[in-house]
Amino acid sequence: MSDKENQEEPKFYPPPSFKSKCHISSIEQYNDMYKESIESPNQFWDQQAKKFLTWFSDYTSIQHGSFEKGDIAWFLNGKINVSYNCIDRHLKENGDKVAILFEGDEDTMVKKVTYREMFEEVCRLSNLLISLGIGKGDTVAIYLPNTPTAIYSMLACARIGAIHSVIFAGFGYESIVSRVQDAKCRVIITADEGLRGGRYIPLKEKIDQVVPHCKTVQHVLVFKNTGRPLTSFNPSIDIWADEAMLDHRPFCPPVWLDSEDPLFILYTSGSTGTPKGLVHTQAGYLLYAAMTHRYVFDYHDTDIYACMADVGWITGHSYIVYGPLANGATTFIFEGTPLHPTPARYWQMVQRHKITQFYTAPTAIRSLMKFPISFTQQSDKSSLRVLGSVGEPINPEAWRWFNTNVGEGRCAIVDTYWQTESGGHLITPLPGVTPTKPGSATKPFFGIELQVLDSKTGERLHLKPDDKEISGVLAISKPWPGIARSVYRSHGRYLQTYMNQYKGHYFTGDGVKLDSDGYYWIEGRVDDVINVSGHRLGTAELESALVGCSICAEAAVVGYPHDIKGQGILAFCTLKEGYQEDESNIIMMLKKEVRTVIGPFATPDVIVITPSLPKTRSGKIMRRILRKIGSHESSPEQLGDISTLAEPEVVKLLINKVSKVIPKTH
Repeated sequence: MSDKENQEEPKFYPPPSFKSKCHISSIEQYNDMYKESIESPNQFWDQQAKKFLTWFSDYTSIQHGSFEKGDIAWFLNGKINVSYNCIDRHLKENGDKVAILFEGDEDTMVKKVTYREMFEEVCRLSNLLISLGIGKGDTVAIYLPNTPTAIYSMLACARIGAIHSVIFAGFGYESIVSRVQDAKCRVIITADEGLRGGRYIPLKEKIDQVVPHCKTVQHVLVFKNTGRPLTSFNPSIDIWADEAMLDHRPFCPPVWLDSEDPLFILYTSGSTGTPKGLVHTQAGYLLYAAMTHRYVFDYHDTDIYACMADVGWITGHSYIVYGPLANGATTFIFEGTPLHPTPARYWQMVQRHKITQFYTAPTAIRSLMKFPISFTQQSDKSSLRVLGSVGEPINPEAWRWFNTNVGEGRCAIVDTYWQTESGGHLITPLPGVTPTKPGSATKPFFGIELQVLDSKTGERLHLKPDDKEISGVLAISKPWPGIARSVYRSHGRYLQTYMNQYKGHYFTGDGVKLDSDGYYWIEGRVDDVINVSGHRLGTAELESALVGCSICAEAAVVGYPHDIKGQGILAFCTLKEGYQEDESNIIMMLKKEVRTVIGPFATPDVIVITPSLPKTRSGKIMRRILRKIGSHESSPEQLGDISTLAEPEVVKLLINKVSKVIPKTH
């Protein structure tokens, strides 16, 4: 977003009728709570820990450690069980309440699971794991589709003190092997198949390829999801989980764990290409997930809350499973895609289940924007109250489309910024409280003390009276309960990546602008910032301008080596459905849009029109691959593993296209 547009972007204010019903109902209340969380953190977090969590035995101190030493700990010596907090404590008053509302790939595949039913399933699975010798500190890999079984598996591990490592069901053989080997998993929980977009996804078949390379794996628990015959079944290692669970009691006492015992490992991509196994712990993580879920989505007990993520990612962990269930919510989980069997699928689900909060990704919103608005308008969306965006900065055009066509101008929109490392939201509006600006994540959540740093010196930058905005790298200067405590078996890597870059700060890895209203605008990863002839341009800003053009559905921008400018701007764009025009005219229109919105200095040097972009199966654009293509580093060795992409074949297409428009200089 240009400086001018940034400053002139109108604010959207919550309607007064909305505010009165919210947990946090005024900006003054937010300011008071935020001030307490920064100035009196022990008092603040003590209150929240007692409000949101049930403890077996109380903690002796609130927090310990610092970013410098990487020895952060919260709620020391407290004893807790996450599974108990997500299930048992709700049974007396709400045992018959729906805990999990599931819709499968087809809209006829609907299942409701009450808290009491979930308790019995989790206990049977816990007892099955115990019978296999799994207990506190053992690691279990979960490779399942986005179904209630995945939730049972996570909670069963949490119940007995095992550490789960959920692996996204779209990952291929190499990605699974590397994660199972690194975590030294003793058991893999999987299913026969997944079902997504009308296609069967082989899961057990992939695990059959994985097991011979993972010496620590002793058992594979296989759930029946589609029920179709398996190609192979090895009785010496494979166990039909559904049948085996029936041999076990539907009761299993929870193991009381220390606040700082590991809860799960979740792998995220590293700059080196080697995945990092981030370790989240019991109490601090659960508190932060529960608290952000209640306040950011303004969750109330009668709501039907829906997050469209997959449990294989942190969004699914925090905002399908742990946050909602800790709050006793009805949480919606969806195995399908937004386009199957129709682009109206999301909104049909909203009508069918009377969903009140709907949390999705900008890439999903943009994919739906391609289609006629009739697909969005044909369903009753009057139940919706809060709309959420997650995964990347949402461009203003997509924000407005979401607000107008889905929220119908009456819903709060929470554009949430956070990371796998943070455990929960870092910067976010609060419904009914925060005036929003399309494209801005707005203000920090409680306990998050943000700093804008000079990327070279690490000096803290501050807005001066005449400044319209300042830019730098985004860092955090105080620990919060939800932060990941380490990289599994590699604490040095944890320190190097997050704590040593800027002493005394947690480094997010993202660039940011802070405007004169105190609103934060995420510019993308620091390595996604392009320096063109001295002009520092965030890729999010450029992409937002391109998508603002009426013909562009999605854009990804990277830098490439340029003899004169140092870096040139390379844009990859997909077009809206049904648009027919000469490619040279399309490129001219897109360049004109950028010149108009940002300025002539920001005009892309090269624009490549493509039918699709290289994305992970969760919808994240792999800019690392696009940068390598732009730099002609396109051999298989240079590109690295592309098996995790949803459409690996698009890489070859883009290599050919770029080779024709950017000459090799060496």
